[in-house]
Amino acid sequence: MVTQEQRKRQLAREKFLRQQQRRTSARRKARARNSVIASVLGVIIIGSVALYTTGVLKDDDKANASSETTPSATPSAVKDPCEKAAAGSVKTQTWKKEPAVTIDKSAKYTMTLATTCGDIDIALKAKGAPHTVNSFSFLAGKGYFDHTKCHRLTTSGIYVLQCGDPTGSGSGGPGYTIPDENLKDTSLKNNIYPAGTIAMANTGQAHTGGSQFFLVYQDSQLPPSYTPFGTVSADGMKVLTKIAAAGENTGAGDGAPNATVVINKATVTKS
Repeated sequence: MVTQEQRKRQLAREKFLRQQQRRTSARRKARARNSVIASVLGVIIIGSVALYTTGVLKDDDKANASSETTPSATPSAVKDPCEKAAAGSVKTQTWKKEPAVTIDKSAKYTMTLATTCGDIDIALKAKGAPHTVNSFSFLAGKGYFDHTKCHRLTTSGIYVLQCGDPTGSGSGGPGYTIPDENLKDTSLKNNIYPAGTIAMANTGQAHTGGSQFFLVYQDSQLPPSYTPFGTVSADGMKVLTKIAAAGENTGAGDGAPNATVVINKATVTKS
């Protein structure tokens, strides 16, 4: 038996997907008008724009909000809880193919995102997601994530902070894609990505992850299509909670975070 609340959520998800399809179609037309740019950026533009429009979001309709939803706040009502970003510029280098896997799958790896809002430490799952962890180790070593903004916060339906795009627009990527991995991770139960999960954004198609990722600050219902490759520490969750509490800038549950979240430095270490 489908309850009235379940039906409302289903209708909300369907409405959101229709909206995203229309936005994706409009963006594709815009890319066609900019064929010169597309020819240079190739797979970054073609594959990664959808990361912003359809990558990790399933529903931002207010009908799906519950008493547990973190309320969105307008920019004028919220004080930025984060510090000024460190001096430096974003790198724009891209690569034609995924780097060779050189990590030790049996070793422990930790990624630290030193952000303007505080450090977020993440225990990486090298055994379950070796291509993903290897890619992040490679990109972090190149300074790819340094000085980049986390460009998207979703506070309704699902509860995630999205980062990893050097352009800050949702259309950036490293120039290559990596395969989906670890989709049967024991942490994913009943299509729930639990709070503390870090997972890859993608276009909605298989094996289209690049550099964009999302951090789950509250249990979120999503299909098991997004590579889970790490778990955020308890202190890191406090940072995510602070960011989420500041809300996003549209007031509709999906937009740029009101907190100025900049990754000053990303490092991956082996222990």
